[in-house]
Amino acid sequence: MKSIDRYMVRLILVPLLSTLVISAMLLVLDRMLRLFDFVATEGGPVTVVWKMLANLLPEYLGLGIPIGLLLGVLLAFRKLATSSELDVMRGVGISYWRLLRVPYMFAIVLALANLAIVGFIQPKARYAYEGLRFELRTGALGASIKVGEFTHFGEKMTIRIERSREEGRKLSGIFVQAVGKDGTSFAVTAESGKFLATDNPDEIVFQLTNGVLISQAPNIPTPRVLTFTTHNLPIPLPKYGNFRQRGEGNMELTLPELVRIGSNPATSEEVRDTSRSAFHFRVVEIATMFLLPMLALALGIPPKRSTSALGVFLAIVMVVTYHKINQYAEAIGGLGKIDPLIALWAPFAVFAGLVGWMYYTIAYVPDGQPIGALERVFGKIGKWIVRRLPGRRRDPIADEQAASTGASAV
Repeated sequence: MKSIDRYMVRLILVPLLSTLVISAMLLVLDRMLRLFDFVATEGGPVTVVWKMLANLLPEYLGLGIPIGLLLGVLLAFRKLATSSELDVMRGVGISYWRLLRVPYMFAIVLALANLAIVGFIQPKARYAYEGLRFELRTGALGASIKVGEFTHFGEKMTIRIERSREEGRKLSGIFVQAVGKDGTSFAVTAESGKFLATDNPDEIVFQLTNGVLISQAPNIPTPRVLTFTTHNLPIPLPKYGNFRQRGEGNMELTLPELVRIGSNPATSEEVRDTSRSAFHFRVVEIATMFLLPMLALALGIPPKRSTSALGVFLAIVMVVTYHKINQYAEAIGGLGKIDPLIALWAPFAVFAGLVGWMYYTIAYVPDGQPIGALERVFGKIGKWIVRRLPGRRRDPIADEQAASTGASAV
């Protein structure tokens, strides 16, 4: 690899990795708060949150990798342009296409990584995430009892726990009320307790310590009161159905599975349309990554004698807008109103044509600037805003020059 290629690698790698880490952290933090609230509401252990976030990470990487590639290449060319290094490279005969060699190496590697993520890893991780949500709602007993609330197990047992420590291993302030099959009812209060597993998978033992048991039967007029140091209370676990099979949603299907369902004439037309839309959406998103280096080059180079960051803002807006258009096209194609092939690839052709025109303008048109008009408009707006800022100090020399210019014109 030549020195220019090594230099481009260093320029691209730092902002690319920084963007991936920052975007993943922001998305994780946003979802983490909601997951903590959900797990706390369902009474589950905190460790479940980390497992759920780990299963969501492939989805976040699928969104963050294209943005990271775009900003990494864009900021690299922006630095070359603002430091006049790009003019030197162009002066010695290095073309823009030659400078795109390293960005396209990154694009190929990241596109393959993104293909593996959205095509195979993300569907299975999404299914695992939904499985954890199912277990929190209906699974283990420790994830079903909410601290400080009455929890009902069927119609014959109610449990309330005041405090929980050490992730549910130490419970205190316990109340249990239950009705037996023969009509016998009892109520128990205990200072502390803990759950113990048994050989029976449909039953668990609630070991209570230092409490009082009040029992009442239909044929006994006076309730019996029993104080105990230790009492084992068998509790039948609620019965729930198994979690559904993977593939009920298109997000949980891999690319080969989407192709098989979309081409199977035995399936319904609605299922075929949604599967084809999901397949073309993922493929289009991956194909778009090969346009990002040219888009980054066209928008990363500001006009001469300008340090405007309009291109950075516009690049992010264009990519996010195009992503939303693809999502809308996927929904339309899934409804069967438009063939998914047309609904997804027609916007791609328009976007590719726009990116190709922008690259041609910057690379082959003398002094070409694809967003030159926008730069001038935003420059004038910025100057107009600065002139009207309150408290701005006036420049008497500039005012005098403006006045003399006006008098000369008259």
